[in-house]
Amino acid sequence: MNFATFDLNLLKVLDALFREGSTTRAGARLGLSQSAVSSALTRLRHALNDPLFVRHGNTLVATEFAEGLRHTLPDQLERLQALLSPPKAFDPLQAEGTFKISAADFMAEMLMPQLGDLLLRQAPGLRAQLVDLVPYDYIESLERYEADLALIPDRDLPSWISREPLFRSSFVVVARDGNPGIAGLTPGDIMPFDVFCGLHHVLFSPEGKLSSMGDDALARVGRSRRVAMTVPVFTGVCRVVSESELIALLPRQLAEKVSKEYGLVLFQPPMRVDPALIVGIWHKRADRAPMASWMREQVFNLLRRLDAPI
Repeated sequence: MNFATFDLNLLKVLDALFREGSTTRAGARLGLSQSAVSSALTRLRHALNDPLFVRHGNTLVATEFAEGLRHTLPDQLERLQALLSPPKAFDPLQAEGTFKISAADFMAEMLMPQLGDLLLRQAPGLRAQLVDLVPYDYIESLERYEADLALIPDRDLPSWISREPLFRSSFVVVARDGNPGIAGLTPGDIMPFDVFCGLHHVLFSPEGKLSSMGDDALARVGRSRRVAMTVPVFTGVCRVVSESELIALLPRQLAEKVSKEYGLVLFQPPMRVDPALIVGIWHKRADRAPMASWMREQVFNLLRRLDAPI
């Protein structure tokens, strides 16, 4: 390829073809006609000496060479745009855009109401979206531009991820007020092992696992519990406990906030469960992006208020 004569605008066409898989949809994305996109694809094929795409029905399938460009091209285009664009002061009152947060529904209770109020007052043109935290996929969702920020328990992370510690959450046992299994117990006290292990449990697990860190903590002291069901959302766990004789381990902050609404009473677990450190993670490419930086700062300030001595 002769880089001196290569039209860099063709790379935007290539990126649109990767994203849309069709010359028609790529044209709509770029504001070009289908024939203009086809012409650009022909020039790309000639310049890069590769077919780049082969047709499979109504879809364009990338060649092996093109597939090698798919994941690095968006980053390179962003860097080039940042290099050539003068920095602009970010004004939240005038800004418009969307910021996607990948998190468990814990954040629907503990973050989004406060964030919604803040945005209405300080940045009415910005839109926040809470999207499902898909197990084993949230890191890749940052790479694929499907989320701008993920809020997760701390873990080892790839080098291209930035990380910010936010708050720690201990765990409490929740039961329905009036559950006969807790008769004689005083809310706030430690639930005895025999009661905790004798009652049936509902477990928060988006992926349907039948054990969690609570079971690991029990195993360390030679005990086990009865997991009767799993539910993929925390609100579902609360609902099950509120309408049955099942009990559950919940993050303390969430349990304290919703206990009155669901008619729950709280106890300390009989075994030590290590508090979970919740962190915010995002792709390093957005470290200095003005809107994303401002939104992260607002989210982090709100969540740090949840931290308290344990």
